Amino acid sequence: MIFLRLFLTFLKIGAFTFGGGLAAIALIQNEVVEKQGWLTSQEFADIVATSQITPGPVGINTATYTGYTAIVNAGYSEWLGIVGALIASLSVILVPVILMLIVSRFLMKHKDNPIIAAAMSWLRLVIVGLIAAAALLMVTPDTFGHAGPQLWVSISIFAAVFVVSLKFKVSPILLIVLSGVVGGLVYGVIL
Repeated sequence: MIFLRLFLTFLKIGAFTFGGGLAAIALIQNEVVEKQGWLTSQEFADIVATSQITPGPVGINTATYTGYTAIVNAGYSEWLGIVGALIASLSVILVPVILMLIVSRFLMKHKDNPIIAAAMSWLRLVIVGLIAAAALLMVTPDTFGHAGPQLWVSISIFAAVFVVSLKFKVSPILLIVLSGVVGGLVYGVIL
């Protein structure tokens, strides 16, 4: 049954994702597009984009939209799609919530221990790698366009946002709006 598979899939994603929602995107994409085949790459790219512009944590938003879309794509009604969204959302946070309760008690007791401090430093490096992997997974022909002007425009917008955010510390909200405006103008008027 798809509802049980949805629950187990997102329970596994929640159990093995460290570093927040952006780090979860690579795992979610692998599970729902590659392994389960519930979504196409284009649908997943659209879900991630929507998840990033809607309020709330990107990992939970992605799970919610993915759960809904997977159930509807399987031929069930939109009402059962809402059930799928709830199942995916709750199962992706179940293990982290339990672990957070356990780990936070331990860390509060041993926060001054040098071994714990060193382990936390290493985890930060792993999280950066997971976020980079998620970013690289999103660089596909579906999101950046196929060879030609669309690809170069997408790369240019990406590079400009990267440089501006790194060098000038511009608000991410402003960068999102400006990227949307530039993309809309270029793709809507020129391409």
